Amino acid sequence: MQAIIHGTLLAFGLILPLGVQNIFIFNQGAAHKKLIHASPAIITAGICDSILILLAVQGVSVVVLNFEWLRNLLFIIGFFFLIYMGFVMWRSAPEEKGDSQKQFSARRQIAFAASVSLLNPHAIMDTIGVIGTSSLAYSGQEKWLFTVACIFVSWVWFFSLALLGRGIGQLRNNQVLLKRVNQVSAIIIWTMAVYLILNLF
Repeated sequence: MQAIIHGTLLAFGLILPLGVQNIFIFNQGAAHKKLIHASPAIITAGICDSILILLAVQGVSVVVLNFEWLRNLLFIIGFFFLIYMGFVMWRSAPEEKGDSQKQFSARRQIAFAASVSLLNPHAIMDTIGVIGTSSLAYSGQEKWLFTVACIFVSWVWFFSLALLGRGIGQLRNNQVLLKRVNQVSAIIIWTMAVYLILNLF
């Protein structure tokens, strides 16, 4: 029970802050009339997070954190990726009242969800550095319970975010609101990109 509670609280603490992954899932929920149409993004993000958590628990965190050049490479790749994602979010905003929110196809949702999950240094460092090292306190069955709790929280959170986005997307005259949400999201993403590159110095 202690391992389950620890994993649940830790995962919530890491996943709650506004990040690129959360913004993307929320926007896809808002962009589609039915939640099922945003499921490629939700499922892909859940699978990617599950993989990262499993790798972290299995000890990959020790390898990554011990190589400074690998950590710096992640930050550099993440910087350029976040700059690009910011432009995508900004351009996806409806430009005039009455325009529809641009929707990503299933293939594009999968590609972007995988990118924001696997190419996001913050997500990788949080998962590998925090969850990976925290899992060292457990062994055997307790470690697996800790792992499952973290994975479960990720999946529930992504579905909840998309559901919240869909609720906002269904509001009347939502084009202006969605435009502002996407523009704020883009600014947050660019700010995170600047923060990443400053970490190199």
